[in-house]
Amino acid sequence: MKNAAKFWIVTISLALSVPLWAALQEKTAEKPTAAPAAAAKPGAAEMERLKFYLGEWDYTETYPKSPFSPNGGKNTGVYTSKLGPGGNSLINTFHSQGPVGDFEGLLVMTWDAKEKAYKAYVFGNDFSGAVVETGQFEGDALVFRSEFSAGGATMKLRNVARLNGSGTLVSEEFMAVKDAPETLLVHVEARKR
Repeated sequence: MKNAAKFWIVTISLALSVPLWAALQEKTAEKPTAAPAAAAKPGAAEMERLKFYLGEWDYTETYPKSPFSPNGGKNTGVYTSKLGPGGNSLINTFHSQGPVGDFEGLLVMTWDAKEKAYKAYVFGNDFSGAVVETGQFEGDALVFRSEFSAGGATMKLRNVARLNGSGTLVSEEFMAVKDAPETLLVHVEARKR
């Protein structure tokens, strides 16, 4: 049971975090460069991109029928995002409920200058420790990937997110078990309150 809960917490956290990063990337392209003081601090420009994420958001998770969600279904939830100490991280709390389950978690995001990538650390209500994720932009989408073991199998997750014209953040989470083809796990749409 704990592996299934860990899987859903990771899936939801990825689905929540990635669309907002993608939206900010699109917005940042239209803005002038950051102030010289911000650019001088390592990771400041990358963290500046995440400021769009700040605030409170309503979201809907749509799960197709799958082995992990045999009946499919829709959950709804709220997440809140604020800057961490010194503006070097972004801290998200989230909670969703519905026929697929009750998911609560904490997601801490930062820029890792050494890896030249966004990193996310996910903590959930039904598993100990943290799941670590790595993200990069691929064209106009932010793609996040993670890999972990559950039930003796390796799970590979890939999240692709874009901002649509109406300001809705859309994210799709895909999963592959071992070397099997990817399947859609969840489709998430979020709107700022």
